[in-house]
Amino acid sequence: MSDFDLIVIGAGPGGYVAAIRASQLGLKTAIIERENLGGICLNWGCIPTKALLKSGEVYEQLSHLEAYGLSVSGRSFDFGKVVERSRGVAKQLTAGVAFLMKKHKIEVIEGTAKLEKAAGAPKVVVALKAGGSRTVTARSVILATGARARTIPAIGAVPDGKSIWTYREALTPKTCPKTLVVIGSGAIGIEFASFYRALGAEVTVIEAVDRIMPVEDEEISKAAQKAFEKRGIKFRIGAKVSRVAATKAGVSVAVEAGGKAETLEAEVCIVAVGIAANTENLGLEALGLKLDRGHVVADSHGVTNVPGLYAIGDVAGAPWLAHKAMHDGVHCVEHIAGVKTPTLTAPVPGCTYANPQVASVGLTEAAAKAAGYELKVGRFPFKVNGKAIAASETEGFVKTVFDAKTGALLGAHMIGHEVTEMIQGYTIAMTMEGTEEDLFATVFPHPTMSEAMHEAALDAFGRPLHI
Repeated sequence: MSDFDLIVIGAGPGGYVAAIRASQLGLKTAIIERENLGGICLNWGCIPTKALLKSGEVYEQLSHLEAYGLSVSGRSFDFGKVVERSRGVAKQLTAGVAFLMKKHKIEVIEGTAKLEKAAGAPKVVVALKAGGSRTVTARSVILATGARARTIPAIGAVPDGKSIWTYREALTPKTCPKTLVVIGSGAIGIEFASFYRALGAEVTVIEAVDRIMPVEDEEISKAAQKAFEKRGIKFRIGAKVSRVAATKAGVSVAVEAGGKAETLEAEVCIVAVGIAANTENLGLEALGLKLDRGHVVADSHGVTNVPGLYAIGDVAGAPWLAHKAMHDGVHCVEHIAGVKTPTLTAPVPGCTYANPQVASVGLTEAAAKAAGYELKVGRFPFKVNGKAIAASETEGFVKTVFDAKTGALLGAHMIGHEVTEMIQGYTIAMTMEGTEEDLFATVFPHPTMSEAMHEAALDAFGRPLHI
C-alpha cells in the first residue's frame, strides 16, 4: 500500500497549486521541497522582481511630477531598503504558501528527492534537510522541479557572486551598480535593465538576434526599443558575446556585431540568456525517462513515458511561465483523479513588467501569416484614449490579429502603462473562442485604458470610433 495518493516534487507555483487541487479532489498528498516553498517564482523571480520594479517606477515618476501639477525636492533612495522591501514581499508570500499547505492538509517534506524504480510509480527517496533520509511512495508522482538560469561557461558567462550575476544575484546586491551590461533582451533581462535604469544606472543590453524581445510581435519590439532608448537604455542588436571576464573595476564584455568588435566595461554584467531545466540528480536516467534538450517530454496531461510519473511547468518545457505551470498543475491532477478535462490548449499570455510594460497572447502577425491565415489587423494608440491622457500615460498601443475568414482572434499585443493587467481580457476571449462580433458587442467601461482593446478590435474591421 502506498503512503500517499500523490507526491509532488517541487513547491513552486506549478507544484504547490497541483498539491492544493489534489487535496481538493480528496487525494492524500505530499510535497517535497529542497529550498523554499513558492520556488523560484515567489523567492527569486516573479514576485521579488515586481517589488523592485515598483520601487523603480515610483522613484522614476518623482522626476515627472510637474506633469501632474506637483513638485518634490531632494529625491533620493535607500537601496538597502529597496532590496529589503522586495525580500519582505517574497517572505510574506512564502509564508502564505505554508499556510495553504497546512489548510489543505498537505504534508510538506523538506529535502532533496531522488526517484527509484518500483512496481508502480517510482518511489521517492528524500535526503532530509534535518538529516537522514525517508522513502515515500505514491500511486502517482509529479515532477515540478522547475528551472534555473542558463549560463555559458565557454565564454565566462557564469555568476561569480561579485561582478557577474544571474537573476539571483541581481535581486540582492548590497549596492546599486552605476554601470551595467545585460546579456539577453527577454523578459528577465529587460526587467532588470528597466529597474536599474530607473535608479540611474547606465545600462547596455546585448541581444543576439536582430531585434529586442524577439518572441514579441515585431511592431511591439520596435516600439519597446524606442521607448527604452528614450529612457536612456542602450542596445547592441545582432551582437554576439565572445567573452565575459571579471576585472579590477568590475567586468568586461567582448562583443562582435556587424563585423566589428568592441569591449564594454561595466561594474556588473547580468546574464539573462534563458533557463535550464532542473533534471539532474533525480535518478531520471535510471528510470529511462525521455528528455528533449534537457526538458522532460510530457503530453498535454503531463503524462511521461514512465508509468505513474508526470511532469509540469518549466521542467517540461516552454513557455517557461509561472501561470502556465499553475494551469499545468491543475490540469494534470484532474487527469490523474479521473476528472474529465478539456483537450483544448488554452492560450498562455506573456508579460514583461518593464517601463513601459509589454503583454501579448496568441500569434504574432508574422506567425499568423506564416501559418497561412488571411488576416485583419487592428491598432489603437493610447495617445487618444481618455483615461491614458488623464493619467499622462499615453505611450504605447494595442494591436489585434484576426482571422479574416472566421473572425477568430488569433493574437493580441500591447505596450504601455499597466497593459499586463489588461491582456487577460483578450486571453479570455481566445479561450472562449470568441470572434470579432463578441468583442464588438462587449461593453468596455469608460474611462479606462481597456477601451483601447475594444477600439483595436473595431479597427481591424474598419470600424474604429475614436480615431
